Order: sequence, then structure tokens, then C-alpha cells
Amino acid sequence: MYINRIKNLQTKLTSLKIDGLLIENEFNLLYLTGFDGQQGDARLVVTPSGATLITDARYEEDLNERLENGIQLVITRDYMKVITKLVHTQSIKTLGFEDTIIYSDFAKLEQLPNLKLQATDGVVNHLRAVKGPEEITANTKAIELSDQGFNYLLTQIKPGLTEIQVSNILDNWMKAHGSTGASFETIVASGVRAAMPHGAATTKVINSGEMITIDFGYYVNGYTSDITRTIALGDPDPKLKEIYNIVKVAQQKVMDAVKPGVSGKTLDKIGRDFITSKGYGKEFNHGMGHGIGLDIHEYPESYGAMPAFKVSQNEILTVEPGIYVKDLGGIRIEDDVLVTASGCQRLSQITQDLIIL
Repeated sequence: MYINRIKNLQTKLTSLKIDGLLIENEFNLLYLTGFDGQQGDARLVVTPSGATLITDARYEEDLNERLENGIQLVITRDYMKVITKLVHTQSIKTLGFEDTIIYSDFAKLEQLPNLKLQATDGVVNHLRAVKGPEEITANTKAIELSDQGFNYLLTQIKPGLTEIQVSNILDNWMKAHGSTGASFETIVASGVRAAMPHGAATTKVINSGEMITIDFGYYVNGYTSDITRTIALGDPDPKLKEIYNIVKVAQQKVMDAVKPGVSGKTLDKIGRDFITSKGYGKEFNHGMGHGIGLDIHEYPESYGAMPAFKVSQNEILTVEPGIYVKDLGGIRIEDDVLVTASGCQRLSQITQDLIIL
């Protein structure tokens, strides 16, 4: 699996006019080798004829057992010395690098004679966008478990709990049932705090009659989910009910339009125009969605802000319109969808109707 991904990357090198690509991003390392570099403890150099993974002795035994044949493993404490040697032995005249490269590595590469450095724009990130069958399975399992965790959470929420307590209930259930952890700090924002799209959970007590926005994502087998629901604890303000229905319709309009070839800008416009037509355009102040997979935000990072982006089959995208009204509250509904040959499949199965506890 990993060798095939590397071969796919190798076919891109010529069109990029580079003789090799240095990879340091942990998710790109994981995608190409199955090893994430432990947050900075690995480098990967890919050339048209091979791939060399460079790391230290702490991971030698593990990688000797599971690294796929065709990926050369070099164990050292001096990563740059090995990269310098590869530049010479592989006749690398132009070396591509990711825009997230460690500055000290870049500074050392600049000192190498007769080597041209060329920044690349998300080469591996773009490859990661279209998921293989095994990735779709892993992503789906993460989403399914998140659905189950949220349904459990609904049985536990009651007036008097703090936002942090609600967040902890979900986090603990997910870890107890197979998640390796959250992909971001779980958002719980209640009452007027829900007007903050990314309001972190606080010690605020949740009261009857309030709306609660819960945004969560959890890793299972290396892949993550990203789901948001806004629920009501008791009968909410009628205005918030009205806003909820606007967001719900906007989300469905976008999902109905998702298919291969449609532009991300078009998808964003469909939902945003509907919300604007209802008088809340200024209260929708973030993107319509993004890609997910190994990372919580991966290509396309915000498809509405990327005019050149067009949807491809087997991408997994979020669709997450929202409306946020100061001193009243906010509503966001977010689901993960798999792009199919003719449309999309909603992977998160929690009801889109307003849940009133």
C-alpha cells in the first residue's frame, strides 16, 4: 500500500521539475510510510528511483519489522548528513521541499553547493485527498464510533453540568470504546456562548432552555471524524429554532450539490446564498467545509476559498454551515460526506433534526 503511494508520488516529480522531494510533515510521512516521524523525528527523501526514510535508533526495531520493502531505512542522529549524501549519490540537482520544513533544515540545505531548492505546494496533501478503500473504511469507522459516542452523550446531558464536564463525558466514552484520542479540543458552547463558532468548553453551567453547540472529532485506526450538532436542553428561544431550520436547509442544499467536478466555490455559494437570502449572511463567518482523513483539516483546507478546487470522487469532505448571533446564540450542523460517482453519501448518521432533551 505505501509503496504504491510512493510510486504515485514519484510520477509527479518530473512535472514538478525536481529530482527529489524532502518530506517532513508528520501526516505526509504517515501516509507514505506508515510512520509519522513522532512529531519531527524522521525525514523522507523520495527520488524517481527510490525512497529513503531517515530516523533514529529508538524506532529501528519497530520499523525493521513493519516498513514495506522498497523503502530504505537509515538509522542515524545526523539527518542532514544522510540527506547531503543522498543529494550526491542520487544526483539531485533540484530538491523540492514542503512549506512546513524545519527552518534549521532549510538553512543547512541552502549551504550545499550546486543544489537548487524549490518549494512545493501541497504535493502529498493533494494525493491524500482522494481516499483508497482502506482509508474510506477507517474514516467511516471513526465517524460511526463518534456517532455512537454522541448518542451516549445525549443520555447524560442535564442542567447543572458545566461545558467542560460535557466535553469530558464524550472524550472519556470515546477513549473507552476504541478511540486513540480527540483530533482537536472538543467544543462545547452553550447559551449566548454558542455565538462563538469555536468557543472552547468552559466552567459555565448549562441551563435549561439553552442551545448547546458540540463540535467533536476522534481518531480511530489513524483516521478522524469531524461532526457538529447544536441541541436544545429544554424548549429554546423560537428565534433559535428558526435559525436552526435555516442552517439545516442550507446544509442539505450543499450536500445535494456535491458531486465530482463541482467547484468548492460553487458549493460554498449555494449554502451561503441561501443563508444570506434569509437575512443572516453576515452571521455566517467561516468556511463551508474542508477535507478530513489522517488530519482534521487537510486538502481542501477550505474549499469555498479555493477557486481552482474541484471535487473528486472518494474525497471525504465536511459540510458545516452556521449562523452566529451575538447575545442570542449560534447554530452549526456539520456532517462528513463521501463523494461518490454521482453525488455524495452522508457518513455521519446523527439526525439533522433539532434534538430537544
